[in-house]
Amino acid sequence: MEGNNGLLLAAMGTALAAALHVGCIVFGPAWYDALGAGERMVRWSRERRWRPTLITGATTLVLVIWALYALAGAGMLPALPAARFILPAITALLLLRGVAGLVIAGFRPGYNGVRFWIISSAACLMLGGLYLAGTLQAWPRL
Repeated sequence: MEGNNGLLLAAMGTALAAALHVGCIVFGPAWYDALGAGERMVRWSRERRWRPTLITGATTLVLVIWALYALAGAGMLPALPAARFILPAITALLLLRGVAGLVIAGFRPGYNGVRFWIISSAACLMLGGLYLAGTLQAWPRL
């Protein structure tokens, strides 16, 4: 769909998040620490354990798929299967994660700490809003 800035910006933001996750895998503990992944993930990365790579790689894969759905919903790629279900699901997950993360930041930040929860929640809420606006605009043709 020409002019669907919501989904185009959502795709760009999601792709940026995926790239930052790849940076954590490639550059290791310093990136995990800088992006607020928490003491445990930083420690595991320093110890060269497989968990940070597996967790971060899985997250990256999900983010790339979401970016592709946003681009397809915006009409920049061919239609993808189940877009009428997937785009609202992405929207709901991002908005739910954003709100839940703010609650966690206030009550039980755990290993990740308050900074991680606030920054990542703000990013999720912003992306969720973009997916919502873009999906509503694209809905008639999905």
